[in-house]
Amino acid sequence: MSRLHEQYSNQIKDAMMKKFEYSNIMQVPKLEKIVINMGVGEAKENSTKILAVTSCPTGIAHTYMAAEGLETAAKAKGCFIKVETRGSGGAKNVLTAKEIEEADCIIVAADAKVPMDRFAGKKVIECQVSDGISKADQLIDRAIAGDAPIYKSGSESSINTEVSKSGKGIGHQIYTQLMNGVSHMLPFVVGGGILIAIAFLIDGLNVDINSLPADQRINFGTITPMAAMFKSIGGTAFGFMLPVLAGYIAMSIADRPGLVVGFVGGAIAANGKSGFLGALVAGFAAGLIIQLLKKIFDKLPKGLDGLKPVLLYPLLGVLLIGALMTFIIEPPVGALNIAINTGLAHMNGVSSVLLGALVAGMMAVDMGGPLNKAAYVFGTASIAAGNYNIMAAVMIGGMVPPIAIALGTLFFKNKFTEDERKAGPTNFIMGFSFITEGAIPFAASDPLHVLPACVVGSAVAGALSMAFNCTLMAPHGGIFVFLTVGNPLLYLVALAVGSAVGCALLGVLKKKTA
Repeated sequence: MSRLHEQYSNQIKDAMMKKFEYSNIMQVPKLEKIVINMGVGEAKENSTKILAVTSCPTGIAHTYMAAEGLETAAKAKGCFIKVETRGSGGAKNVLTAKEIEEADCIIVAADAKVPMDRFAGKKVIECQVSDGISKADQLIDRAIAGDAPIYKSGSESSINTEVSKSGKGIGHQIYTQLMNGVSHMLPFVVGGGILIAIAFLIDGLNVDINSLPADQRINFGTITPMAAMFKSIGGTAFGFMLPVLAGYIAMSIADRPGLVVGFVGGAIAANGKSGFLGALVAGFAAGLIIQLLKKIFDKLPKGLDGLKPVLLYPLLGVLLIGALMTFIIEPPVGALNIAINTGLAHMNGVSSVLLGALVAGMMAVDMGGPLNKAAYVFGTASIAAGNYNIMAAVMIGGMVPPIAIALGTLFFKNKFTEDERKAGPTNFIMGFSFITEGAIPFAASDPLHVLPACVVGSAVAGALSMAFNCTLMAPHGGIFVFLTVGNPLLYLVALAVGSAVGCALLGVLKKKTA
């Protein structure tokens, strides 16, 4: 009797599943209950179980856009998925040990360091965070097919295997290590930088700098008590920028033992002449020093394992990075850093306009990718060196793409789909907040037409910003820090012109929607 019941039950389920697709079941609650009671719910439970982790350097937009892309793709294919997001606010929706044990495949879409040892023995697909946005369907298909290597704890990340398929290999590994340092550095840069900018603003509102003697102008930003307080707090936070950058680059290479060695190397660069460039070199050098020490001490007796991280690695690592920075890295890199900053400070005319166009255009090329981050890091490094006009061009270049697209959805409605027109106005908020990533969905759907328009619009805005001699001491904030901009009205003009150019090009380049 049991076998007969099972036979009829299976026949009923087959008939029902032919008549109703699972995506439609989700839209009919009563039918869903009926089918689940007949055992289809069990089939759903036994479907492919996918876990994912998404993380980007800034942890603001790409992290959550990749998570949404993977969730949407998995839902469309009837898969179970849970995504852990490791953004600027920390890890959310963290994967549990039980979930990892039961998972069929794990997708790690990240450009920043992610704890990987917990995935030992599981099939893991590692890729760039942008792939979670633009290639979510392919990643889910691979996860369903089980097309992924087994991750081995303590080994080099399997990202080398994954990335080599796309022809990048070691380059992406270095980029990920660099971005791990940048992602930890940014909160210090943003918090400290904005406080310093407010200090200059306070003194600017209360003191006429032109009336000050030449020897007192160098103290601008600390003249009034309130400004001095903001400058002191902001300067303390900003001072951690280079040690943190170098420390977390080293940590991404050599794990926790690399942190202290990188910090010391970055501090030597900050106190010396090599500055940002020296900190970059120090971070990678510190990581490699610890890796070398690990190999050397690997032959020591097991009983001495406890001494390695608390005595041998920090003692010898700090000594080696100190000697390396003092005698080998600091002299040539310091000279190069001084030459670059001197050249930037004396740049004017056509050369400054071209530089503004270049860095602003880079902000729009990949909208949060490597080129975007390179331009942004260059801008923040320029702030540290006292060249504030470059950061102004960088930020305006990142603001133009979302604003241009928002304008395009209003003025050229026939060039955008209904969903894009509905989402368009949101990009005004994203653009004015300096979140370039708001333009990504539009660029991903039509890159050949959207990207050129955004790049040209950003380049025009950056060139005008430089031509107008606009400055910016705050490394983030968008329109909310416009009071700290030098020549704010002209800066708004540059933003408006660049956005209008980008919008007009969208109208010319994009084709009408069907």
